[in-house]
Amino acid sequence: MSQRDWVAQAIRKIEADFNRSADTHLIPLGLPGFPGIDVYLKDESSHPTGSLKHRLARSLFLYALANGWLHAGSTVVEASSGSTAVSEAYFARLLGLPFVAVMPSSTSPEKIAAIEFHGGRCHLVPSACGIAEASVRLARETGGHFMDQFTYAERATDWRANNNIAESIFKQMAHEAHPVPRWIVCSAGTGGTSATIGRYARYRGYDTRVLCADPEHSAFFAHYARCIVGEATGDPAPAPPSRIEGIGRPRAEASFIPGCVDAMLKVPDALSLAAMRWTNTRLGRRVGGSTGTNVIGVLHAAHAMRAAGRSGSIVSILCDGGERYAHSYYAPDWYAAQGFDMDAADTLVRAVAEQAAALPPLPTAGEAAN
Repeated sequence: MSQRDWVAQAIRKIEADFNRSADTHLIPLGLPGFPGIDVYLKDESSHPTGSLKHRLARSLFLYALANGWLHAGSTVVEASSGSTAVSEAYFARLLGLPFVAVMPSSTSPEKIAAIEFHGGRCHLVPSACGIAEASVRLARETGGHFMDQFTYAERATDWRANNNIAESIFKQMAHEAHPVPRWIVCSAGTGGTSATIGRYARYRGYDTRVLCADPEHSAFFAHYARCIVGEATGDPAPAPPSRIEGIGRPRAEASFIPGCVDAMLKVPDALSLAAMRWTNTRLGRRVGGSTGTNVIGVLHAAHAMRAAGRSGSIVSILCDGGERYAHSYYAPDWYAAQGFDMDAADTLVRAVAEQAAALPPLPTAGEAAN
């Protein structure tokens, strides 16, 4: 089989897999403290590999194939803290390609097991700061291809249409009381999702803002705050490793496009995890920590809308399920080791969501700061 024929066959396999997969659900999330403001979560945990990153992995593989970067037998290498690697392992196995995930040694054992379940191999490094360098080296040594999600996430996704997450959200909202959301709230792992949503909303002429909620340990917020006032971004010291798996980066990555984001919010990890726990009680099932970060962003946006006398809708993302975090977010000993006062955080989030109590002052930048 020629290389051209192999690429065509590989693309057909990925497209066939897409046709077998139904779209993800849009779930109402009631906020008792905010009548007149309807909230929805886009449930990305229902993808075949269980997370939002399934969309990204599919786009990255199609992008690499169309660019001629993948060949029969190519070793696929990715720098990932877990969910992207799980999804890329799935697609690599679909195409019969070996896959190596380069990740920090702190990655959850559940995610490592999921990668190995899909036929991938895990290469652990001591720090998140070293995963890109190690990935480049492994790709060179194997004669393979480094997918580099942090560079190519925003380029690989077809943001105009092709059932990207933004197109799906707006289609599913069409028959709701407020079909055009005032805010879509997301968080940044690569920045590809915020870029896709921001671009699509502008392209289609929707009056929808993008609020990006950043975890406590991440460089995205500071980078955004400097960009919107025209300051040089430079190359500051890296942020500590994020405790909210899948989001937050030690540096601002190339796929994060500040101009696609209308506002950012810096969220303390204890609040993210309290919001995760509150969301569990509302949905009757466990979600991951990044969903909690998003829910704090939703509460922030709801307060801003209420203060402005607005009704309307807010959409956010349920990034993945909680089953991958049994050793951390669902283990009491882990909370004790982190020094979190979760009783206070749980009480606060419940009061905000159910009684419209005020959030503590949080660092904000962009439109939501006004």
